[in-house]
Amino acid sequence: MKKKDFNSRLVYSTDLGRICPDCNQPSKACICKKTKAHTNLEKEEKITVERSTKGRKGKGVTLIKGLALEGPALKALAKQLKQKCSTGGTVKNNVIELQGNHREVLVGFLKSLGHKAVKAGG
Repeated sequence: MKKKDFNSRLVYSTDLGRICPDCNQPSKACICKKTKAHTNLEKEEKITVERSTKGRKGKGVTLIKGLALEGPALKALAKQLKQKCSTGGTVKNNVIELQGNHREVLVGFLKSLGHKAVKAGG
């Protein structure tokens, strides 16, 4: 097996959510035994959804931190969240920023996708 083929596997799908590294099935339908790699993958992701106005002249934004996604997968999730909230936003330093306060909607939506999201702040 070529090194390129070995390193190219599906890690996350917007349709299925997190993918098990051993059996390549969705985490909810995992057919393999629980391994250390599988349990570490679940513990790794602690998503916080918080509101911030710092450095934005009083304009509030919702920040989503702690996602275990990178690159195109993170941008695809950000696009999906922006469509869900009907608002603008961006991805900076692996943090998704959405305009406005949408914490309740986003926490529920991320949980429906299989992530462990919590609302941070008051």
